[in-house]
Amino acid sequence: MMADTRGVTENFTYTANPARVVFGVGTRAAVADEVRRLGAGRVLLLSSRPLTGDAAAVPGVLGSLLVAQFDGAAMHTPVEVTEQALRVLHEHRADCLVAVGGGSVTGLAKALAVRTDLPQIILPTTYAGSEVTPVLGETADGRKVTRSAPEILPETVVYDVDLTLDLPVEISVCSAVNALAHAVEALYAPDANPIVDQLALDAVARIGRALPRLAADPRDVAVRTDLLRAAWLAGTCLGAVGMGLHHKLCHVLGGTLGLPHAQTHTVVLPHAMAYNASAVPETMERIAAALDGDSAAAAVYDLIVRSGGPTSLRQLGMSDNDIPRVVEQATAMPYPNPRAVTAEGIEQLLRAAWSGTRPSGTVRDGASPAAPDLTWLTDQVVASFSETPNPRLRHLLSDLVRHAHHYVSANDVTQQEWQYAIDFLTRTGQKCDDKRQEFVLLSDTLGISSAVDVLTNSRTPDTTASAVLGPFYVPGPPEREQGSDISGGLPGTPLWVDVRVTDVGGDPVADAMVDVWQANQDGFYDLQLPDLDGPVLRARFRTDGQGRLRFWTILPSAYPIPVDGPVGEMIEATGRHPWRAPHLHFLIAEPGFRQLITQLFVAGGPYLSSEDTAAGRGDTVFGVKSELVVEFPVAEGVPPEGKTLENGWRRLDFTFHITEL
Repeated sequence: MMADTRGVTENFTYTANPARVVFGVGTRAAVADEVRRLGAGRVLLLSSRPLTGDAAAVPGVLGSLLVAQFDGAAMHTPVEVTEQALRVLHEHRADCLVAVGGGSVTGLAKALAVRTDLPQIILPTTYAGSEVTPVLGETADGRKVTRSAPEILPETVVYDVDLTLDLPVEISVCSAVNALAHAVEALYAPDANPIVDQLALDAVARIGRALPRLAADPRDVAVRTDLLRAAWLAGTCLGAVGMGLHHKLCHVLGGTLGLPHAQTHTVVLPHAMAYNASAVPETMERIAAALDGDSAAAAVYDLIVRSGGPTSLRQLGMSDNDIPRVVEQATAMPYPNPRAVTAEGIEQLLRAAWSGTRPSGTVRDGASPAAPDLTWLTDQVVASFSETPNPRLRHLLSDLVRHAHHYVSANDVTQQEWQYAIDFLTRTGQKCDDKRQEFVLLSDTLGISSAVDVLTNSRTPDTTASAVLGPFYVPGPPEREQGSDISGGLPGTPLWVDVRVTDVGGDPVADAMVDVWQANQDGFYDLQLPDLDGPVLRARFRTDGQGRLRFWTILPSAYPIPVDGPVGEMIEATGRHPWRAPHLHFLIAEPGFRQLITQLFVAGGPYLSSEDTAAGRGDTVFGVKSELVVEFPVAEGVPPEGKTLENGWRRLDFTFHITEL
């Protein structure tokens, strides 16, 4: 199994939802004691149908504590069913809810508890796992709405393996895959942590080894114990961290089309995993290893097939004509997911799930051999850094090797592809000189510069947001007096800049060094114009005693990054545009303060959205931050510094806040 590459020193938050669990064989006999333990004495017993088999013993165990029964629980917890049960509850003055059944019954108990604040005791008969989560999903008017709150969590869960022995195999399979979905999504949730990871991987491994054995002997207590314990672990994961695309899709499919809950989870899971696989490759490797497979998505699909579960939404009664409606609802609201959720991507996912196409990834008969295990090589290279005196350098090099080896292995990189990469990097270096930094441009267009910027500069929220330096900064620009015009007479809309530099408390920072630079009206920096006489549209100023800085320039324009080098080849090959949103650069430095590198973007300008660069709306280096998009309004009155202007002018007023070291 691949080691968790998040270091042991990683900071994380883990919330342990408080619940009492009674687990074992025959534990239903303890339910009356658990009712009394909660200080209750009038039980409403909930189910989705009249109790049979071992579950039929529960009313007898409750004895005189039982005052009413409601067996109308339904999938997706319709609010009208909850209202019916609520009337029974009030009529009999129940003070405790005991639910025996699957996720539908648990959902009803939660819905009643939210409305009455009554304690809940859940006896699961399936592997839904919702009994250990503070999450409630209710359906009204064809839409399923999910919410989470501490009061939703049941007080006690009584896991009795006997209650699952008569669960039909086909329902058991779908219910277990539903539990598997909880564990899988927990592993790549944004708030994932090492504790939840261990619970999730344990659940995945238990389901993987138990499910194929179920059909041979549905009453095998050891198999049923593994599945029920996995459901508990996976449900705990669901209650501890957020879920992503898979659960969102299943809620939409169930709430909108009325598809069966567990069966829908079963069909959708491998396709949701395949959709997210490229964004979380290491997580998928851990899941694949737990299932003894080569590809996580394909391993789950194969597990479902071997166990006799459904593999297509068409089998569940869904029409392909419903796909556009589901896509619209599934993409209507943002939610956490490793890979960006797009309408096109979700439509492809749903069409694959509708037809039951097997996700690619595992080695099949007649296919190319699997890539060899490179762990031995990776370990050797990492070990070669063990004597590095600088511990930070040792860590950075070791982690770089692990990630690089994983990349070439996971993508089965060929010699030809790697040679092209080497040539690309060589040509990138050859394109660099004192006026052109192609490597910075490469870092910018891959979003790495913005990522490092966020990691380095986003931890002081009271200061002005930072931005990338970019490839066109030149150290030591010419120092100019306040009120100077740095445009060098170049055409463009005149812009008067009047800014202040203060500390986080608002006190002025005097004599701060401020470098400014920008592109001209045609989208070029002076470095790109060899015939231009001297530096223009760049200068160094000093703030006055009030922390103030004023100068003339021209309104910034959008501009394309240089595309005559390797980075331009990449941009063209990937179908991306090369444009940057219009902005003015600032670098502010003062002894005793943290240096601030930032950009101010022209509100209303093009390419301000970083969400969809391919569609021509976003900044190509992902450098725009909403708090740095400011107004450059048309100015009125007499221009400052005795300037005579015939065709109008703009102004920029802004205050920068910098923090002390």
